[in-house]
Amino acid sequence: MIETGNVDVYLGLDVGKGEHHATALTPAGKRVFDKRLPNNEPKLRELFAKLRAKHGTVLVVVDQPASIGALPLAVARDAGCRVAYLPGLTMRRIADLYAGEAKTDARDAAIIADAARTMPHTLRDLAASDEILAELEMIVGFDDDLAAESTRIKNRLRGLLTQIHPSLERVLGPRLDHPAVLAMLERYGSPGQLRKAGRRRLVALVRSKAPRVAERLVEEVFAALDEQTVIVPGTDAAALIVPSLAGSLSAVLDQRRILAAK
Repeated sequence: MIETGNVDVYLGLDVGKGEHHATALTPAGKRVFDKRLPNNEPKLRELFAKLRAKHGTVLVVVDQPASIGALPLAVARDAGCRVAYLPGLTMRRIADLYAGEAKTDARDAAIIADAARTMPHTLRDLAASDEILAELEMIVGFDDDLAAESTRIKNRLRGLLTQIHPSLERVLGPRLDHPAVLAMLERYGSPGQLRKAGRRRLVALVRSKAPRVAERLVEEVFAALDEQTVIVPGTDAAALIVPSLAGSLSAVLDQRRILAAK
């Protein structure tokens, strides 16, 4: 439980994307602030400074410590205020104890402040571990987005390769995670361009990314090219699209590797 014996003002924030509603109560329950507040640092800092100057120790409480609640908490800490959060499920249960059924930002902010004042055992401390968890959740969420984008691009690439040259897709499709394959497709986006580049040039290109498999991979590519002599309609268009998709996939995979390293 958070110790609130030295708190002089309980500031409840019902956080929102563009603005918050702030309600401040003294330990006796007197309302000393009850207004909307823009979600920007200068206005937040101004309010925190005024409350501290006039009343003393301020406890800032939110019901969403991450996302839209992150800035108010960061400013509050920097301004010398204490911070805590009231879990959403607890908040909903407590709200049933208060008069009125209509959910408004002002009502929610008042409930948060009053719960902090009268039921401090319901509050959760925002320790360093919570901040680390919030950062990890953000990184994992971004990685999930990148993974979905990677899958989308791979499917598109494999679909194009299957359409214009199934044999080539069977060689390169399962290896689209490999930088050497993407470098090859980014430089030479069609069967004709691969053949025209020649074995020696392709081996040199692949060797810079995968020295051990360069010659074997290029031989497999040329064996696949030899299995088809006709040019399928759409091949020229695919030659424009494939390099772009390969470049995009390479960038997405690089971002995932950077995130994993962190």
